Amino acid sequence: MTPTPPPGGPPVVALVGPTATGKTALGVALARRLGGEVVNADSMQLYRGMDIGTAKPDVAERGGVPHHLLDLWHVRHAASVAEYRRRARGVIDRMRAAGVVPLLVGGSGLYVRAVLDELDLPGTDPAVRARLQAELAERGSAAMHARLAAVDPAAAAAVLPGNGRRVVRALEVVELTGGPFRATLPEPRPHYPAVVLGLDREPAELDARVAQRVDRMWAAGFVAEVEALAADGLREGPTASRALGYAQVLAQLDRRLTAAEARERTVSATRRFVRRQRSWFRRDAATTWLDAARPDLVDAAGAVLDARTLGA
Repeated sequence: MTPTPPPGGPPVVALVGPTATGKTALGVALARRLGGEVVNADSMQLYRGMDIGTAKPDVAERGGVPHHLLDLWHVRHAASVAEYRRRARGVIDRMRAAGVVPLLVGGSGLYVRAVLDELDLPGTDPAVRARLQAELAERGSAAMHARLAAVDPAAAAAVLPGNGRRVVRALEVVELTGGPFRATLPEPRPHYPAVVLGLDREPAELDARVAQRVDRMWAAGFVAEVEALAADGLREGPTASRALGYAQVLAQLDRRLTAAEARERTVSATRRFVRRQRSWFRRDAATTWLDAARPDLVDAAGAVLDARTLGA
């Protein structure tokens, strides 16, 4: 017997976890099982043309399941969590009203939380952002981080000195709001009824899968993809140009790295990113974690949803 969805429509099913765990395949399998549709929560898959390097699912990999919020932005577009939240909630609201289960799938933790929870997201000012970015280019991230430490020591302690983009954002928020930049998010207040499934693997296995993934990227023509995007303005994109793999290949095209160095740095940077993702997602005690290597993964995930999400 199919459980009766709660009033207001079915809950949102969020499938999260580190890169290279297999979220895409599980999301499709669960969507087919539940009659649901996938809503992308990978910040880089929002960009048109960034396909190979983001492991964006192609038509075959989508398995006939509708996917939403792919290919929204040009590579010159600056990422906006607030804009993503507005679009994602619009899609999810329509799905829930129609009785369709939304599956929010991706590894961008802030984007997932922005959709599921009530977060106060400060706005942006293009003129202020441009000025701070120009200062970053002229003075370097260390000097900008020192400025942040002077005006908001708590934010400076939470933002790495080498993360120039994050330092600029913190300084922008401080300037626009006159208050501190909250580098750590408050306790969540749910916007939707939801269940969050976390997918993970042993660290050594994930390290190996990351290297294999990068090998597949290069074999699939990743360098040519980056060359084409560079011709279309990738270098001017404040967000897309810094994406894993894309930044390294741009450095290769600019002769600042050899091909071997670009490939190896992509592997090492992705492995570091995986560890940060794991740390982020493990903070949420409400997430039900599943071992992605288990042979009965789809059934195990379905059992959790049957018991906790869809009306038991």
